[in-house]
Amino acid sequence: MTTFEVWAPEKAPKLRLGDQDRVMEQGDGGWWRLDVPSAGPGTDYAYVLPGVDNPVPDPRSAWQPQGVHGPSRVYDHTAFGWTDQAWTGRQLAGSVLYELHIGTFTPQGTFDAAIERLDHLVELGVDLVELLPVNAFNGEYNWGYDGVCWFAPHEAYGGPDGLKRFVDAAHNRGLGVVLDVVYNHFGPSGAYAPMFAPYLSSGSNTWGSSLNLDGPDSGEVRRYIADSVLMWLRDYHVDALRLDAVHALHDEGAVHLLEQLAVEVESLSAALNRPLSLIAESDLNDPKLITPREAGGYGLHAQWDDDIHHALHATLTGERQGYYGDFGSLDCLRTVLEGAFFHAGTHSSFRGRRHGRPVDRQRTAGHRFVAFLQNHDQIGNRAVGDRLTATLSPGLLKVGATLLLTSPFTPMLFMGEEWAASSPWQFFTSHPEPELAAAVQNGRRSEFARHGWAEAEVPDPQDPATFQRSKLDWAERDKPGHAEMLQLYQRLIRLRREVPDLTDPWLSQVEVWHGDQFIVIRRGRHAVAANLAAVPQTVSLRAVPSAVLLATAEGVVLERDRVVLPGESAVVVRTSR
Repeated sequence: MTTFEVWAPEKAPKLRLGDQDRVMEQGDGGWWRLDVPSAGPGTDYAYVLPGVDNPVPDPRSAWQPQGVHGPSRVYDHTAFGWTDQAWTGRQLAGSVLYELHIGTFTPQGTFDAAIERLDHLVELGVDLVELLPVNAFNGEYNWGYDGVCWFAPHEAYGGPDGLKRFVDAAHNRGLGVVLDVVYNHFGPSGAYAPMFAPYLSSGSNTWGSSLNLDGPDSGEVRRYIADSVLMWLRDYHVDALRLDAVHALHDEGAVHLLEQLAVEVESLSAALNRPLSLIAESDLNDPKLITPREAGGYGLHAQWDDDIHHALHATLTGERQGYYGDFGSLDCLRTVLEGAFFHAGTHSSFRGRRHGRPVDRQRTAGHRFVAFLQNHDQIGNRAVGDRLTATLSPGLLKVGATLLLTSPFTPMLFMGEEWAASSPWQFFTSHPEPELAAAVQNGRRSEFARHGWAEAEVPDPQDPATFQRSKLDWAERDKPGHAEMLQLYQRLIRLRREVPDLTDPWLSQVEVWHGDQFIVIRRGRHAVAANLAAVPQTVSLRAVPSAVLLATAEGVVLERDRVVLPGESAVVVRTSR
């Protein structure tokens, strides 16, 4: 038997089973229910709304086998045969993340195909695999941020069982799973939830209408989001969620939605007896997000830190356009390596105002900031989706990797970064509606035309070739140059495990100094020195080095309290203090 339930406070929905419409019973709070003894798992169903011509799927559908416009299908979460009973979870502190997109990680673009590549991630040494959004969206492929079914994994990837097989396989290899989720807007096609109830507010954000988090009937909207969060963690055994663009969650309630989620996830974590984490993406530079609730914060576990990326990127590449304008100096790099944020109550020329708030280096641990050289946004939102591989020399790529993986933060790699993948990662969509496809095509071209790019140079998001170009070329992993880079990433991650100073998250213990195109980071009794110049440099370590633990180039020479570094190279040394 299945109990069908749907929230529609101002409607009288009917349940469609086969070619029959059944009257539902009205309950409290705008909920409608109906018990159907004959409807078991695998039963297709939909709802019929007054004044709507066609039946529509369940806003809480767990399975959309015919796409977001088709009927929902009853799914039994208890039927899957999990084998990860020994899994005890994975905490963020000390971990290395690896971000991937299911559709482009492998040629097949499915959960099952990704399982076959998990051993590569184990050999690399990462701890947590972060999946770009996998909830159902219209079309066969896109980045995933246009999702409309917040309880159903995308069918083309493998559906509910496919995601469970992936998580189960990851856990059995010692890998945790992070899932990227989007609750700040619905995608432009297939969002039927607002037809049932006031899920949307009168406001809007960059991507569409805002969610109703603090207006009339907002309690059930908040419950809708919270239930989705708990479902991924409980029913799919996911270990953490990355909450997309939380600055777009407009909530003036006394208890912000983010705090509510932190409270409920903490309770679930206690019940499951394994760590569960919430990671925010935010451009606010506000440590309140990750400040414990006992200290007046929201109590999230970590947040993405774009300032670290901008500082590293601008320093290594020399780019200063757009939001890189304030970044690029070694003094800026020192600031973020010691304090996580560059804009911490300082003027942002990109925004034209003061921005951010300082991080308390004595009380806020560095592992609460996810740092990266590359990610889906910072590559894919470039006009041609070019990786750092297309810009930097192998030497500077290695310097960047060393600075990232020896930092006090939680480092994250983007798929293929570890072998300096040459394939771009471009913005791609597969909207079947001609008008929506045209809007995306024209919008993308006009956006970059304002920055001086010719239309012909900007890939067409709707062209299947754009999607195909963005798939990883696994054959190059073992080729000269690429294999060498992969070995360096493996060594750096292994060294991070072996040397506690390199995973020490306390920002107050990090000391940074710099000179003419070189920078040194002291981590306890260890020092990381990087030479950004093309010629050798002698760098002061302010301590006597006793051993070289890792060097990205041959020819490193130790001299008293100094080290001679080849051009565009980095070194990790043990010192006398």
